[in-house]
Amino acid sequence: MMDFEHLTTEQWMAADAAHLAHTYGRFPVVAESGHGSILVDQDGKEYIDFGAGIGVNAFGYCDPEWESAVSAQLAKLQHTSNLYYTKPCIELADQLCKRTGMSKVFFSNSGGEANECAIKAARQYAAEHKGSDYSTIITLKESFHGRTLATLAATGQVHYHEKFLPLTGGFAYGDTSDLDEVRKLVEREKAAGILIECVQGEGGVNVMDRDFVRGIEAICQETGALLLVDEVQTGNGRTGKLYSYMHYGISPDIVSTAKGLGGGLPIGATLLSEKCADVFSPGDHGSTFGANPVVCAGAVSIISRLDEAFLDDVLRKSDLVRSTLTGKPGIKAVDGLGLMIGITTEKPAGEIVSECLKNGLLCLTAKTKVRLLPPLNISDEDLKQGLEILAKACEP
Repeated sequence: MMDFEHLTTEQWMAADAAHLAHTYGRFPVVAESGHGSILVDQDGKEYIDFGAGIGVNAFGYCDPEWESAVSAQLAKLQHTSNLYYTKPCIELADQLCKRTGMSKVFFSNSGGEANECAIKAARQYAAEHKGSDYSTIITLKESFHGRTLATLAATGQVHYHEKFLPLTGGFAYGDTSDLDEVRKLVEREKAAGILIECVQGEGGVNVMDRDFVRGIEAICQETGALLLVDEVQTGNGRTGKLYSYMHYGISPDIVSTAKGLGGGLPIGATLLSEKCADVFSPGDHGSTFGANPVVCAGAVSIISRLDEAFLDDVLRKSDLVRSTLTGKPGIKAVDGLGLMIGITTEKPAGEIVSECLKNGLLCLTAKTKVRLLPPLNISDEDLKQGLEILAKACEP
């Protein structure tokens, strides 16, 4: 047996390579601890984290209020099946419905599962109200909806599909700027619903045009297709609204979310409007770990603090990022919404991310862009210091 108490970073990396599936291209950092927006590796080096676990750690590392809520629930009841009621589950569902105007919630473990539930709900609703041949889900090119077989098929990026053919059927892909094409797809494919992201994260931090999104809603209203919005990455305050669709003035029928909702623990949620609130009956769907009371207690702590004042501060920090980086040498454009930022640079994005890592900043990529998803409560001091490192890395 290996002595895991005295391994070097290189030895930890070798052990990982020996025993874990090669599904991740990891950076040479062995994470040891964290506090706020700071990650500390096993050698004691500190990094300002502009990735937040790919948008998961909404309040950074070891947030005291979140930690207290999770610890208190862990000491009472860590898990029970969904055959019984648990208070954190009910409290979280109550908050989500009241904050969004939706009627019912299904809890799962991840964004992929939340989208699976959304797809099932749309198809079941369509079968009951329009006929079983209305089953296709229309998504958009450059979208990303998950890595399960169904959500992979829903993803509108061919390179994600190539190794896993044949894909699950029942999906078609529209252009992100052509409403006429989307309308024709809905009619030709007998669509159960249209699934969109208001900001395509993995597709390159592409912010959808307001008129296009409202046009999608209009198509749904005209045809009877359900409007599904994927808020896995954009949700829970990330864009400066509780959910990104709120920037557009639309009313989705189904909303999926995950990532930042749990504050660092795995949870997915699928919100159902009054229109399709009762589409499921007992036995139609389920999740063993869905609505885990410890995770739900942490999520209650997160959602309860995302009030208007907090969300306005997210938008203020977004403006700070834009004003600091726009026009800097090597930076062509700064896009995004709230604290979901995509930066187009002269140098390759991967090269910039590696340079930032050396200098104590963690950031991400999305297609050809540098992507920033810092904790929503990051201090101005940490934000400015990280932006200084990033701007320097972008210089030609």
